[in-house]
Amino acid sequence: MAAVETTARALGKFADPEVTARGERRAGVRLDRLDTLWINTGTLCNLTCAGCYIESSPRNDRLVYITAAEVAAYLDEIERDALGTREIGFTGGEPFINPDFLAMVGDALGRGFRVLILTNAMRPMMKCADGLLDLQRRFGERLVLRVSVDHYAKTRHQLERGARSWDPMIRGLRWLAEHGFTVHVAGRTRWAEDEASLRDGFRALFAQLGVAADADDPMELVLFPEMDEKAEVPEITEACWGILHVEPSSMMCAGSRMVVKRKGAQRPAVVACTLLPYDPRFEMGTTLAEAAGEVKLNHPHCAKFCVLGGGSCSKA
Repeated sequence: MAAVETTARALGKFADPEVTARGERRAGVRLDRLDTLWINTGTLCNLTCAGCYIESSPRNDRLVYITAAEVAAYLDEIERDALGTREIGFTGGEPFINPDFLAMVGDALGRGFRVLILTNAMRPMMKCADGLLDLQRRFGERLVLRVSVDHYAKTRHQLERGARSWDPMIRGLRWLAEHGFTVHVAGRTRWAEDEASLRDGFRALFAQLGVAADADDPMELVLFPEMDEKAEVPEITEACWGILHVEPSSMMCAGSRMVVKRKGAQRPAVVACTLLPYDPRFEMGTTLAEAAGEVKLNHPHCAKFCVLGGGSCSKA
């Protein structure tokens, strides 16, 4: 143990999966239940956003399009092994760019899962309008779309997403509301504005657009803490659970995993977290069974976003 502690100190923070830079036992999180399985549909996106944690863009194909057949294999595994999963979440990139996307969503809904789609609600989504309306007609409230709206004001939203990104998003958001979709919204907290003010601003925007989301509900309006891998954050030790009065079971990796398809890979892989698609230390295998092990909180995102920030990508 002494040799491990010495090595950890020499390497610095977030280097050793078992021990922090100060030689303390690193916290880990066990998978209590697979409530949510996330599917990354690919990193290609119609936007290049300033703060995108996954660096999605029209050119980033580090995670390639996953196919409907590959997704179906994971849904089969959930059913075969009676994993009790309630929700299938789809993220990207922009999911609606993937040519198999509506087939994947239809498959998941047809098997009885709740489906959560993360989207910017822009042109790729609107090109799928007829298919979306069919899914909404058949499956109703089990289909939820979470639209990324970085701030309730156009100028601040466009600081992140670029010029001319606001109006197409607003048209898509209004269209979803007018057609009775269950709509949630994801905003950000980076604006030096307190949470109450942010929620009041979004409440006014929802009223203006006819969006039925409850601005006071932390799942219907998710306000994500910022992520910065270079920020100075503490490492989370086993003792931190008691000090911070946080339960390991409340962490995102206690109830979810994400499937990704890496460029050049023959088959998809399962990673611990939606926030860490590229870090090989968080790749856990190619099946859900292989990915059921403990996740060591060995990344700044684990500390800042999840443990200290209370962030979670799922509603399950």
